[in-house]
Amino acid sequence: MTDLSHYRNIGIFAHVDAGKTTTTERILKLTGKIHKIGEVHDGAATTDFMEQEQERGITIQSAATTCFWNDYRFNIIDTPGHVDFTIEVYRSLKVLDGGIGVFCGSGGVEPQSETNWRYANESKVSRVIYINKLDRIGADFYRVIKQVQEVLAAYPLVMVLPIGREDTFVGMVDLLTRKSWIWDDSGDPLNFTIGDVPADMVDIVEKFRADMIEKIVEQDDDVMEKYLEGEEPDIDTIKLLVRKGTIKMDFFPTYCGSSFKNKGVQLVLDAVIDYLPNPTEVNPQPEVDLEGEATGNFAIVDPERPLRALAFKIMDDRFGALTFLRIYSGKIQKGDTVLNTATGKTERIGRIVEMHANNRIELDFCQAGDIVAVLGMKNVQTGHTLCDPNKPATLEPMVFPDPVISVAIAPKDKAGNEKMGIALGKMVAEDPSFHVSTDEDSGETILKGMGELHLDIKVDILKRTHGVEVIVGKPQVAYRETITRTVEDDYTHKKQSGGSGQYAKINYIISPNDPGTGYSFESSVTGGNVPREFWTAVDKGFKSMLDKGTMAGFPLVDIKVNLTDGGFHAVDSSSIAFEIAAKAAFRQTVPKCAPQLMEPIMNVDTFTPDAHVGDVIGDLNRRRGMIKSQEAGATGVRIKSEVPLSEMFGYIGDLRTMTSGRGQFSMEFSHYLPCPKSVAEAVIKEVQERNAQKD
Repeated sequence: MTDLSHYRNIGIFAHVDAGKTTTTERILKLTGKIHKIGEVHDGAATTDFMEQEQERGITIQSAATTCFWNDYRFNIIDTPGHVDFTIEVYRSLKVLDGGIGVFCGSGGVEPQSETNWRYANESKVSRVIYINKLDRIGADFYRVIKQVQEVLAAYPLVMVLPIGREDTFVGMVDLLTRKSWIWDDSGDPLNFTIGDVPADMVDIVEKFRADMIEKIVEQDDDVMEKYLEGEEPDIDTIKLLVRKGTIKMDFFPTYCGSSFKNKGVQLVLDAVIDYLPNPTEVNPQPEVDLEGEATGNFAIVDPERPLRALAFKIMDDRFGALTFLRIYSGKIQKGDTVLNTATGKTERIGRIVEMHANNRIELDFCQAGDIVAVLGMKNVQTGHTLCDPNKPATLEPMVFPDPVISVAIAPKDKAGNEKMGIALGKMVAEDPSFHVSTDEDSGETILKGMGELHLDIKVDILKRTHGVEVIVGKPQVAYRETITRTVEDDYTHKKQSGGSGQYAKINYIISPNDPGTGYSFESSVTGGNVPREFWTAVDKGFKSMLDKGTMAGFPLVDIKVNLTDGGFHAVDSSSIAFEIAAKAAFRQTVPKCAPQLMEPIMNVDTFTPDAHVGDVIGDLNRRRGMIKSQEAGATGVRIKSEVPLSEMFGYIGDLRTMTSGRGQFSMEFSHYLPCPKSVAEAVIKEVQERNAQKD
């Protein structure tokens, strides 16, 4: 059996361009997994193997790889930084035990860093912090430390201090051992010398070391008592207490370096071993029943217990669909039959492979703690649980956000239709935040995603990977409709035509529901005027109409229906009659409830050089934006605002023009708000014109 204490399942996550993929390359080089370092800017990074990643210099999908450091096995997932792909970060964090949060020495805590940090907190993932790019102009280790405290409300436990800054950065001082690590200019990560603390740093090293030990001894009352009496704990005790506090997330051991210049990565690898938890040290995954309610049981990490594995990613490649699994308990062998609790069907394990980016090593067997990919799964989707058929259980599922933007696409020629359908099916299986639907009226194929870049990449994948040329329509915003007035009404459905007829009468109240609560139905019928067996048919009828509101055909949200009274006929009444009555009642009454159009509002985080702040704020105001805050940094200003999604199309081009190419922004969905009257009228008119063209 493998010793699980020597396993580390870790993810590397950060804001776009903070150096995650470059750091992963350095780790793979140091651990002997690759012999030539590939650079992101050359499009040669190991874990960025998609054409689109290599061209754009960004990570789009999380990539898994396995390597060894000092006899410890690291299962590493390199995640994307761009906000449109946070789904990849979320699902990776769900299956990891620890992480390395990478921050840019000059950019500091950037927008996406906050989102990823929040996801990691929700997933209870212990982390070490690595402040990268300290060789850059404007890099400031101490400023980033302060930002982590203020912006992320986290305690960075400083374990090293940098020697030199910007282009004079040569290495760091390890506070634990009071030793300096200094690299030469050869660029070889192994060309370093360990020596004494530079004379001009002795005082600051002692100050930070004392702060570090004071924070660490809080983890153990006995050690703290001795420390207050003047006895400093030995290094082994300090390491144990740092590990304890890191796993509890009381603090986050903080390191620094320059991955690109090959300085400082070894100390981070040592920290992963010393302070991040192994699979047996994290809280076990809760099991739930088919309704999603907790059963009180947990998937304890142990190879001898019944199998519990979570499918966290589907990837289609030249050999077929790969299903990535995190095995929480039990073991899997090639040829085993496992139960998928989501479908209720069994699946046979074809082949098991250990992934190294897009290369693979065949395995006969895997066990609790492993992250592997399996081939041959037919009906498994992201978030499904695979388990022992004789002892079934479901792990807590993943919850994915709804898409906020859509485009219509059509193949350039008829022959591409079937090809496009197959390709889109595979892409939907790979990415749960990507939805595809068909417009019933026009027959158009609609792609829905998290942002413009997200859909751009999907269209690019269709073209290059699947060879389907498509015509892309204008991006559409995912509006919603709601109601603002309570209306009491009734409806009678009567139909008489040879044989038994149809009869259903319902009295009801339709009223606005609390924002964000969706649809709810209740019945206050007394005396059996509408028999109880027909209540669900009324509920079903109303519910089936919510997909198309009465204003412009957008989904209707936050509506409450109360069935108050009605009437039935002993022979002619049926469930179908009451369902039809409810549908007609919806069409009759909702227009009377003062319907209102709702638009998605985005949290927008814009970075601009100081000279262009006024232009950027003026532009955001013109886009109906609400400025929330401004923060001055070393190299510019961050402006946080809330802006309607409909006003944000093409923003990156305008921002670059205003800021001479130096501005950046990221945005994510926040909430829905009522549309101003003029905007609502324009949207409704556009929908009517589109519908008229289809007719």
